[in-house]
Amino acid sequence: MAGALDDEEAAGRAPAAGSGCRQRSVLVGLLGRGIQRSRTPHMHEAEGRRHGLAYVYKLLDTDRMGETPPDIGSLVAFARHFGFQGLNVTYPFKQAIMAHLDRLSADAQAVGAVNTVVFADGRAIGHNTDRSGFAASFRRDIAGRPHRNVLQLGAGGAGAAVASALLGSGVETLRLHDVDAGRAIDLAGRLAATSGAGRVSVAESVAAAAAEADGLVNATPVGMAASPGIAIAPELIRADMWVADIVYLPLETELLRCARAKGCLTLAGRGMAIHQAAFAFELFTGIVADIDAMGRDFDALNDGA
Repeated sequence: MAGALDDEEAAGRAPAAGSGCRQRSVLVGLLGRGIQRSRTPHMHEAEGRRHGLAYVYKLLDTDRMGETPPDIGSLVAFARHFGFQGLNVTYPFKQAIMAHLDRLSADAQAVGAVNTVVFADGRAIGHNTDRSGFAASFRRDIAGRPHRNVLQLGAGGAGAAVASALLGSGVETLRLHDVDAGRAIDLAGRLAATSGAGRVSVAESVAAAAAEADGLVNATPVGMAASPGIAIAPELIRADMWVADIVYLPLETELLRCARAKGCLTLAGRGMAIHQAAFAFELFTGIVADIDAMGRDFDALNDGA
């Protein structure tokens, strides 16, 4: 089981620009399932070029690894052995990978999920930039609107990060729903222990929770190109709600189309995707990323999907 990593230790995990380190090549990857359309490699490699790095970003897609892919521990060991500086981690491995790491940052420990792994000094260190990525996007586009009461759909690895970000951004009452009721109960319990009793609970009725909510967040895979559809009955979406979706392929999900048609303020997955990538780039390289430039790189790949 990974141990906790304090903030000072986390801050020293990678050499900063101008530190005199001669190694300016970077090899990182994305570990996940069905990730061939990910925009993350393009954003990272383009940002690396801007900083004069020989930056290579590989996809470790378990859907492309035969009928019986290697287990998660073997994939982590592979990346360490072949000189990867780090990995981004996506569905469905954000929680499973934790047992194969040596240390966790404060964010990863608080969320209970990892989306970024840094290999440094012989250790595999888990971080979570989904939390900070969603929080940055939320503060920019939604935080000025009423957000005391929020309904969140999805309590997996990404959902855990989003829920933690919402509570840290001023949400007073968070209701969670997941098709796996046990997962929602577990996340609600973990967050209540750190955020205070009464702030987080499982939505016994999605309809009742939606009726009281200032806003709705989809943190499930529903709406992705590989999982089309909508995670909530359209009639439960009200015109005075704001609606956020963490899915970014496609940018215009069925949920967001429905919400916009009703006049809702909406937040697409673009902002979270860009900010989490920028924060991960800094963890891998020690260099602060240009978020605006990475946003332009992201948009350049928008093919209307």
